[in-house]
Amino acid sequence: QVQLVESGGGLVQAGGSLRLSCAASGRTLSTYNMGWFRQAPGRERDFVAALSRGGTIKYYTDTVKGRFTISRDNNKNTVYLQMNTLKPEDTAVYYCAADAGPVTPSRSDSDYDYWGQGTQVTVSS
Repeated sequence: QVQLVESGGGLVQAGGSLRLSCAASGRTLSTYNMGWFRQAPGRERDFVAALSRGGTIKYYTDTVKGRFTISRDNNKNTVYLQMNTLKPEDTAVYYCAADAGPVTPSRSDSDYDYWGQGTQVTVSS
């Protein structure tokens, strides 16, 4: 199995940027589709972005399209989420997840097999 550790969260003003990292150990990330999800207080965990094993298929939720970019460096066994033009509504705990399933990455959290512990992102207005 794979262990995932997120980092890079913090407090930022609206309009600012953060880059989240998800480092893996135990197994190589190249064997997994990867996803980012987020959970705001009092809300369910929501899909943010997903990336296929080879990095050629990317999905984003509509609210982050054009602002967030998911990428991976399989040599570093790390997945990233570059977040630009942040808004207060982006405030949440962000989780990365690994999916050992089929070729197309999933938007559903129930399809993911391994999860990190989460990193807090707070955007002030």
